[in-house]
Amino acid sequence: MSLLVVGLSHRSAPVSVLERAALSGDARIKLAQDTVAAEPATEAAVLATCNRIELYADVDKFHAGVAELSTLLAQHSGVGLDELTPHLYVHYEDRAVHHLFSVACGLDSMVVGEGQILGQIKDSLAVAQDLHTAGRLLNDLFQQALRVGKRAHSETGIDRAGQSLVTFGLEQLGTAGGAGVPAYGRKALVIGAGSMSSLAAATLARAGVAEIVIANRTAERAERLAGILNLADDTDVVARAVPMDAVPSELTRADIVVSCTGATGLVLTADRIAEAVEARTGAPAADRTDAPDTPEATAAPAGGPGADGRTTAAGAGKGAAGDDGCPLDLAAVQPGFSVLGEAAVAGMDAATLEQHANWVAGGAAAERRETVRTGPGADAQLITALAATAATAGRVPEHRKPEPVAEAPRPEPVLFLLDLAMPRDIDAAVHRLAGVRLVDIESLAEASADAPMAADVDQVRTIVSAEVAAFGAAQRAAHITPTVVALRTMAADVVAGEIARLEGRLPALDDRHRAEITQTVRRVVDKLLHAPTVRVKQLAAEPGGAGYADALRTLFDLDPETVAAVSRAEDSTDTKDRPA
Repeated sequence: MSLLVVGLSHRSAPVSVLERAALSGDARIKLAQDTVAAEPATEAAVLATCNRIELYADVDKFHAGVAELSTLLAQHSGVGLDELTPHLYVHYEDRAVHHLFSVACGLDSMVVGEGQILGQIKDSLAVAQDLHTAGRLLNDLFQQALRVGKRAHSETGIDRAGQSLVTFGLEQLGTAGGAGVPAYGRKALVIGAGSMSSLAAATLARAGVAEIVIANRTAERAERLAGILNLADDTDVVARAVPMDAVPSELTRADIVVSCTGATGLVLTADRIAEAVEARTGAPAADRTDAPDTPEATAAPAGGPGADGRTTAAGAGKGAAGDDGCPLDLAAVQPGFSVLGEAAVAGMDAATLEQHANWVAGGAAAERRETVRTGPGADAQLITALAATAATAGRVPEHRKPEPVAEAPRPEPVLFLLDLAMPRDIDAAVHRLAGVRLVDIESLAEASADAPMAADVDQVRTIVSAEVAAFGAAQRAAHITPTVVALRTMAADVVAGEIARLEGRLPALDDRHRAEITQTVRRVVDKLLHAPTVRVKQLAAEPGGAGYADALRTLFDLDPETVAAVSRAEDSTDTKDRPA
């Protein structure tokens, strides 16, 4: 049998696909059960977090295993196989082990070095054990992954390379300065009471928030989390639990909201958030996309360009291009200026300027005069003044484009929202609301792509490589152990049979001599088998050493059922002795 993993993560799929493919708790259980029920697989475990969905299995056929696992992922995620396939990755044997060990160390996380993934791996193993879908291979693999992850965090500074997704998200909630959202003395609302929400609540408490409100569909879990926060010795936070229907009213009091539930639909809509902001500020939460980036154009003195330097539609459109008598190449007029303004005639000589003046005074540009809110008299005065300048200087001086008016500053957020759910809890349309700052999985993925990598990452990679080699050697050695045990069992049976035959030939043999002869024969057999069995274990532990078990069975004509029985006995004992 061979280890196979098929999955998708933030590195292989856009957040929109991950969001649609997210698995509920029941779906994860059914996926693991259906996998072991399929022909190619005998073991299965599902690792599903907010930014990855991976199916691990012990399969006897690679291609059939990939096809079956991919199909099962598509069926249980609800995303069509054709759409899902381009985003799937496949790892096999040592590459699969390397992948899980890297995940456990935080190397493959959205925030490099975060330690929360260890808890998620532990939970995945516990579920597979409860379902009896994890056998010897996946038990060994996941438990070793947990040890490798802990080793990486204890022996290196990988923690300096990143932090938990919660901490990173709260940091990203801050303004462009990167200082993070100011939490001290503020009020927080945490929606959900699972592991991610609990971590968020604890992080906020350590950051100094004054109050944390926990809302959850199961009241007991919310009350338990609130109780834990209130009893913590290292914080002074006041925590309380509320039902989910109290969320709208709590939104009007909260400064920071963290949501991470298992809901399949939106928990907070844009309208709900807008209502909360309006209740806090007394003013509607304007849609940023509807608000102009610059002030509206105003008339310039004496027919010049508007205050924002923009040309109106009439000034640059079809009305100008067909006017006879205009000396301007209207098709080439630079956008941003009125064809009546000073910038439009910059560089004209006196004769051309006079032609332009006649065109303006003749009324052909009446439509444009209306757009810049100036009358014919003002235009004529401007042209006369410009003509005088041209007569003196030869040409109208060039004028640079007016400086654009700075954008009006947007209001500081009054509500900070962190959405850590997959699929998302908070409507993405909230991004458009003024007075609100939203950070979700998609924006976290974009921010983490530019996060600096710590030098300690190289040390962790070295640890992972060494642990993958050691795990492979141990698995290959374990693969030949049942064969060695069966060989020694056969040898013991041969010794017992020969001693019994000796007793038949020498019935007068006393107990002392019988024991001495038996011990001598056993020592001879042990010495003959010692070197070959030790050496075959060493050879089997090396890459490509799997064939030594077959060679040993062939050379000594071992019964395959005897070897299989030893394997089943070892698996049974090993499973009972394993910690949960």
